[in-house]
Amino acid sequence: MEQRSRIGSGSPYEDRYGFSRAVRVGRVVEVAGTAPIWPDGSCDPNPKAQAERCLEIILEAVAQAGGGPEDVVRTRMFVTTPDVADEVGEAHAEVFGSVRPATSMVVVAGLLDPRWFVEIEATALLPRPP
Repeated sequence: MEQRSRIGSGSPYEDRYGFSRAVRVGRVVEVAGTAPIWPDGSCDPNPKAQAERCLEIILEAVAQAGGGPEDVVRTRMFVTTPDVADEVGEAHAEVFGSVRPATSMVVVAGLLDPRWFVEIEATALLPRPP
């Protein structure tokens, strides 16, 4: 069985709901649904800024696992309205424009906090096992 390592981000939801920001098993890193929360609990009302924050947290988790943006092979973006698709997509392209991971953007009825317009998940495939 391959070694499993957990990566935390300090989110209060990790302990409260029993999950890790990311889990690495072998070469695979799965990053959990990531919300646009700043360390003080605030949330920028701008959808693009929210997506940028989600991606920042995701890249921090991938880096802690030993990877970088170039290792991300899949992203999943959940938005609460199609009206924010372009702003969220722009933020995604700024990070992954040259990487071009497989992705999806899905409109959902809502997210955990009504201030959030977006939540993002990611999968990375690292060059070698730990």
